[in-house]
Amino acid sequence: MNLPASLPGAPGCYLFRDLEGTILYVGKAKDLKKRVSSYFQKRDHDPKTRRLVSLVADIDYIVTGNEVEALILENSLIKTHQPRFNIDLKDAKQYAYIHLTDEEFPRICIARRMTGKGSYFGPFTSAAERDHVLSVVKKTFGLRSCRKLTRRGCLRASLGTCSAPCRAMVSREEYEHLVHRAALVLKGNTPEIIRTLKSEMDRMSDAHEYERALLLRDQVQALEHLSRRQDMARKRDTDEDIINFLVHDGRVYLMLFNIHQGTLVNKKEFIFDEGEEFLEEFLVQHYSEHTPPGELILPVEIGVDIQEFLSLQKGRKVSVGVPRIGARRRLLSLVRTNIEIAHFGDQIRLEELREKLAMDDLPHVIECFDISHLAGTEVVGSMVQFRDGHPDKRNYRRFRIRTVEGIDDPGAIAEVVNRRYRRLRDEANALPDLVMVDGGRTQLQAAHSALKGLGLAIPVIALAKKEEKIYVPGSAHPLPVQKHEKASLYLQEIRDEAHRFAITYHRLLRKKKVIP
Repeated sequence: MNLPASLPGAPGCYLFRDLEGTILYVGKAKDLKKRVSSYFQKRDHDPKTRRLVSLVADIDYIVTGNEVEALILENSLIKTHQPRFNIDLKDAKQYAYIHLTDEEFPRICIARRMTGKGSYFGPFTSAAERDHVLSVVKKTFGLRSCRKLTRRGCLRASLGTCSAPCRAMVSREEYEHLVHRAALVLKGNTPEIIRTLKSEMDRMSDAHEYERALLLRDQVQALEHLSRRQDMARKRDTDEDIINFLVHDGRVYLMLFNIHQGTLVNKKEFIFDEGEEFLEEFLVQHYSEHTPPGELILPVEIGVDIQEFLSLQKGRKVSVGVPRIGARRRLLSLVRTNIEIAHFGDQIRLEELREKLAMDDLPHVIECFDISHLAGTEVVGSMVQFRDGHPDKRNYRRFRIRTVEGIDDPGAIAEVVNRRYRRLRDEANALPDLVMVDGGRTQLQAAHSALKGLGLAIPVIALAKKEEKIYVPGSAHPLPVQKHEKASLYLQEIRDEAHRFAITYHRLLRKKKVIP
C-alpha cells in the first residue's frame, strides 16, 4: 500500500477503503500525515489492526479547522457509514447538551438526549468545557438547577449564586428575562453580555479586587468560546451542500461537502475542463442525477433559472446562498483548503517559501543538515533531501565527523557541508536549490563560509529551534515569518526529519560501541 503523496500535516479525518471502495475504518488525527503513516511503519500492531492494514487499498481524508472539528466529524462519519473496523457505536451516546427545561421557572441542566421539552444547546465535545459553560451561565444569570422548588431554598440560594425563585426573591417575569438572556448566550449571541462582563472586569481590576477580576475573565473566555460555534456540528433541520472550486491551467478542481442536519458526512471531488459557465453546467448535470439539498452554499452567485431548476428537481424551494461571513463562510473556506491540499499542497508551500526567502525560482530540491552527539562523543552529521515537497530517501546521507572533536556544532556543520558539496562539485552533479542547517546564526555562518570556500553560490538558511526563527546570511535579524505559516511549517518538517535521521545514526553507533 503506497501512501498518498498529498497527505497533509493538518488535523482531520482519514478513511480507509478496500478494493471495492467500502469504508473499512474512520479515524481522526491531529496530524493526518503522521497518524496515517504510523499504520504502515509500525510492526507491533494488534491482530485487528494488522488485519485492517492488510485490507486497505485506498485512503481518503477530509481536513478540518481544528482537532475538535475532527472529533465531531469522526463521530458523524462512523454513525453514517458504520465501518466494520470501528467500534460498534449504534447504541453510543451523543455528546451532551445543555438543557433549559420547559417549566414555570425553567432550570438549566445537562441532557444526554433531546427527549424532553425545552431548549437544547450543543453538543459539547469537551465535558470540562461544557461543565464550565454551564457553571458560568448558571452563576451569571442566577438560573435554578434544582429538580424541585422547596420553600426552604437550596444551598445555591443561600450562597447568592441563584436568583432563588423558591424563596420568591425573583418574579416570574424577571426570571423569564434571565432565561431569555441565558438562551441568547447559549445560542452564541453574546457580544452585549461580553462587553458588560469586560467592563465589570476592568472595574474590579482597578479596585484591586483581582480574584473577582480573574473570575470575570474566566467567564468572558467561556462565553467567547461558546459564541464561536463549531462549524462541523451546527444543528439544522435541513440538509446542505457546500461547493467550492479552484481553477488552474484551464482545469476546474471542484469539491462538494454534504452536510446532513448541520454535520459533515461526506465529500465528493470533480475535475473537468474550464468553460464559460462551468459551475452552472456542473449544477445541472450533478443535480439531474442527485436530489438537491434544501440549501446550497456557493462561492459565487448563479442565475435565477438554475435556482428554479434546482427547486423543480427538489420538489420544493431550494435556498441558494453566497455567505460573506459566519459559519457557512468558514465552511466554504474549509472546502477550498481541502482542494488546495489535495491537489496543490506542495506547490502552494513551495511558492510561499520562495516568496518568504525572496528567491527567483522555486526551491524544488532542499537539503538540510543536522549534528548529533552525546556530550561531544560519537559526533555524527545527517543530511536529508526533500524534492518537490517530499522526502527523497535515496539521497539521504550520514557522516561521521573527522576533523572536529568535542562539542563544536558549527565546526561539524562546516565539515559535512564541505564534504557534501565538494563531492557534488567535483563530480559535476546537480546542486540543490536551497541548503538549510539546524541552528542559528553561528551554524549559518559556518555553512555559508564552507560554501563560499568551495566557490558555490547556493542559497543557505538556518532554522533555530523553539521560536522557529529563519536566519539568512548578511542579516542579524530573523526573517518576519511566523512559525505557523506554510513556509515555516515546511522547513520545520524538513528540519525534524534531519534531526530524526541524525539521532538514529548516533544511536546505532553507540549501540555498536557497547556491543562489539
